[in-house]
Amino acid sequence: MTPLDPAQVFWRKSSRSGANDSNCVEVADFSDALAVRDSKDPGGPALRFDRDAWSSFVVGLRHGLRG
Repeated sequence: MTPLDPAQVFWRKSSRSGANDSNCVEVADFSDALAVRDSKDPGGPALRFDRDAWSSFVVGLRHGLRG
């Protein structure tokens, strides 16, 4: 998997982050993956998930499953 270059990625604020909340998550879409990062640390690490892994994660959240 190719490392993310934050300067080459379009990040958007997650729809689940509050308008004035300092706890914001930013999301970047790729053709085969999704990446998330902490908006307070834009130069910090980003997590990249393939689409199947992300879908499973979201389904688990919606159903209250915990690891």
